[in-house]
Amino acid sequence: MIDSGLRDLIGQVLVCGFAKDMLDDHARRLIEEHHVGNIILFSRNIHHVEQVQKLTADLQDLARANGQTHPLLICTDQENGLVRRLSPDVPGLPGNMAVGASHDPALSYQIGIMTGKLLAACGINMNLAPVLDINNNPENPVIGVRSYGDNPQEVSRLGTRMIQGLQETGVIACAKHFPGHGDTQVDSHLDLPIIRHSFERMQRTELVPFEAAIDSGVRAVMTAHIVFEQLDPERPATISPTVLTGLLRERLGFEVQESGQGHLPVMVEAISDDVTPKELGSDD
Repeated sequence: MIDSGLRDLIGQVLVCGFAKDMLDDHARRLIEEHHVGNIILFSRNIHHVEQVQKLTADLQDLARANGQTHPLLICTDQENGLVRRLSPDVPGLPGNMAVGASHDPALSYQIGIMTGKLLAACGINMNLAPVLDINNNPENPVIGVRSYGDNPQEVSRLGTRMIQGLQETGVIACAKHFPGHGDTQVDSHLDLPIIRHSFERMQRTELVPFEAAIDSGVRAVMTAHIVFEQLDPERPATISPTVLTGLLRERLGFEVQESGQGHLPVMVEAISDDVTPKELGSDD
């Protein structure tokens, strides 16, 4: 049996989803039995504004009734453009590549403001965006137009302004996919990509936007499930102390912060259920 105090702590570091567009039994168990403090909403959970407003309010009410001392972090992937979770009755906004074509940081900031206001109105207090990957591999199956472009400095300028706009509305931004998913030919949701670039090359390219985001005060970072051989040849970034502690926290200075919603996380990117332990970097 798991100690109740340990169960509470585990629940506070998990981000969980559920299938319905209402507070169903699964969602109730997550909060009542497992004390989950972080909820992710997908398109299956969001059909129109009034519905998601009720859903997020019901989730927060249930968490309060069960003794949670901080509001739930309720997050979604509203990157804009092709990747959006808000319902069709919410206006669409340009995605990253369209913003990148404008070369206009002020536009990126305004999109951050507008995105944050739309999410906050729906009861969503964390956005799993922006994507800060460099679009430097035309065979990449998963980034592409989700990126601001192939220039690290331009991605930094536009991404940090998006972050600032989001966070000024009270919505937490999450820079992803650390330390960089742009130069892969494999979708890390489905398999385990390996990147063999030198660390010096990563400092010039992949890491530039993440360092800028941390310096600008981004409050959460999502890792990529990728092996970076020059950093840790044995473990993907998601479970690598070398990447998460040595690089992200100690070298780049990202700090876990306390806020009105609790401790803000380093997020781990989801992967397919049929990926094997060996593909995850473990033989167990």
